[in-house]
Amino acid sequence: MAERAGVSATFLYENTDARTLVKDAVASSRSRHDRLAQEEHDRIEATWRERALNAESELTRAQKEVLGQRQTIGELMGQIRDIDQMVPGESVQALATENTTLKHRVHQLTQEHRRLQERLEGARSNLRFSEKRIADLEAQLLEQDQP
Repeated sequence: MAERAGVSATFLYENTDARTLVKDAVASSRSRHDRLAQEEHDRIEATWRERALNAESELTRAQKEVLGQRQTIGELMGQIRDIDQMVPGESVQALATENTTLKHRVHQLTQEHRRLQERLEGARSNLRFSEKRIADLEAQLLEQDQP
């Protein structure tokens, strides 16, 4: 400080007014530094407080979502248990056997339907031929009856 002021260090220590000014300047500098440090601390503290509130809010939301999912899982597990009770293992095998039998029966009925369709088509063809033949015979009879 003496060098900046352009005086000797002894002058600053021996002159009471100068010493008072130096002490006031140091105290002012410290209080300004302390105030700036406190402002920086408060700013950082505010950001951390905001982050903590956001994290707490997200944690609450996540806990509600997990609770909802647990309830859904519980309901689905109950439905699975209900289905297992409705259809015991032996019944499943019986249903599978019955399903196979029904598929075989459907196949048989399809083949029988196809055979009957073919017979019907043959009968219709014979009927058309017979009707044509009858018409021809009627025409011949009419021709013979005329003089």
